[in-house]
Amino acid sequence: MTDVVQLDLFGGEELCAPAPPPFLNGMYYERLTDKFVSFVLGRRHFEVSPGDCLGDKAWKEKMKRERAI
Repeated sequence: MTDVVQLDLFGGEELCAPAPPPFLNGMYYERLTDKFVSFVLGRRHFEVSPGDCLGDKAWKEKMKRERAI
């Protein structure tokens, strides 16, 4: 007969793959290009300059402060 193997059904943290990094989703302000950029599942989808962006001034300033990349 073969040896008995103990299975660890609930404590296998070392067997789990690490979680993937979070994706960017939504609208962001990109400092490098000075543009508002939208991302979908981490992929760049659309970009627009601040002059062409359809948000009011307060929204644009809030995006620049809170969602700058």
